Amino acid sequence: MSAPLPLSGVVITRNEADRIGRCLDSMRGLCAELLVVDSGSTDDTVAVATAHGARVVHQDWLGYAAQKTFANTLAAHDWLLLLDADEWLSPGTADAIRALFSDGRVEQADAWLLTRRNRFLGHRLRGGEPMERLVRAGWRYLPSQVHERPDLAGKTVRALDADFEHDTSRSHAEHVAKLSRYAQLWAQQRAEAGKRAGALDGPLHAAAYLLKQYLLRGAFVDGAAGWRFHCAQAGYVLEKYRRLRALSRNL
Repeated sequence: MSAPLPLSGVVITRNEADRIGRCLDSMRGLCAELLVVDSGSTDDTVAVATAHGARVVHQDWLGYAAQKTFANTLAAHDWLLLLDADEWLSPGTADAIRALFSDGRVEQADAWLLTRRNRFLGHRLRGGEPMERLVRAGWRYLPSQVHERPDLAGKTVRALDADFEHDTSRSHAEHVAKLSRYAQLWAQQRAEAGKRAGALDGPLHAAAYLLKQYLLRGAFVDGAAGWRFHCAQAGYVLEKYRRLRALSRNL
């Protein structure tokens, strides 16, 4: 068995006892350190993470961006592999990362894009999202309550031909509820920044989403699962602008 790389696997959690083990196991053996920052789980998340070899640190919730930035500051190594508790490395990805380190190519960038493959209710959706997940220590995110974006100022980003899996939700109801929370956070953040929304913004953006994702990018080939997923996403777009419009009226 190959020795672990000088790499910290970093995950933030809250009530992920049923999923954190799969996430950590996909990085175990590859990463010399597994670090979990938990924001107050009331289930067995901490115990499961510890049993799977992670160092667990408690931190009250700071918001998505701040929580992840804080977690990154605790890592012991010069390179970080960032996953969420509902994500795990695809087969072959650990080998691709090892190859990147073995020939020194990893030093050619500050961040490497891995492609996230979404799974919805057991169905692996077509397409993928390149995301900065193999990064140098000190990686930080711009201030944000939701949909955190990395601070890429002065950073070199390259793509690695490697995937990781994302289990979007445990159920359709959970998925819709999560998107509703995101919509509220997004609307609050935009309103605080002085943004406004008109009556047509939500319907137009939702329709544009469906046209782009479902038709132009061919998501229709995913059948019923794809339709339910993208309808929920379009509903999220509609709701976030509706909430922003309601907040705008109150300002």
